[in-house]
Amino acid sequence: MSQDAVQHEDEPHDAGVAARLNWLRAGVLGANDGIVSVAAVVVGVAGATAANGPIIAAGAAASIGGAISMALGEYVSVSSSADSQLALIEKERRELSEMPEVELEELTAIYRAKGLSAETAARVAGELTAHDVLAAHLDAELHLDQDEVLSPWHAAVASAIAFSVGAVLPFATAVFLPGPLKIPVTFVAVLLALAFTGAMGARLGGAPMLRPTIRVLVGGAAALVVTFAIGSWLGVSGVV
Repeated sequence: MSQDAVQHEDEPHDAGVAARLNWLRAGVLGANDGIVSVAAVVVGVAGATAANGPIIAAGAAASIGGAISMALGEYVSVSSSADSQLALIEKERRELSEMPEVELEELTAIYRAKGLSAETAARVAGELTAHDVLAAHLDAELHLDQDEVLSPWHAAVASAIAFSVGAVLPFATAVFLPGPLKIPVTFVAVLLALAFTGAMGARLGGAPMLRPTIRVLVGGAAALVVTFAIGSWLGVSGVV
């Protein structure tokens, strides 16, 4: 029976597929952050004042600052992970150069520990070593692929874009809708967007969609209610 015949269509057996799903989930979460963060800011300001100027300024600042913050945080985080991965790869390359026999024995022992017989483990280790010795050891020992080292710049740009895409909806509704419709329509639009991102994130993760969607909706609604209440109190008290 061929390999294709025993694989299910909905199971990502390829490492590249898993990596793409991780990027998609990160994008959905970034968009969700943009929706909630910017919506909370513009709704809070709208609760304090009906003037469009402060709402535009606050929404723009939240959108730009949030995107930069997301990008910077992701860059720092992924840079640390990438540096660690590259250091491990270089260490393994050096060990293979300095003591290849010891490394071959180590690879054989790994396959013995997985349940292969001594003869089969030695044959597998030898064939993999002949094919691509570094890739064989990185995969067996460290579960790494030297071609899939994370890019901090890609992660930073993707996070900034995802946040900005999520920020567009609450910013547009709060800025362009007339006064009486501004807050209620923003609430509804944001909750619908959060329901979509929550369901999409759960689907990409292979989880049931209802519970994660409800969690996102409750959290987003709580953020909007709290910021609107604070903005209204500040407006009534004359602070703003």
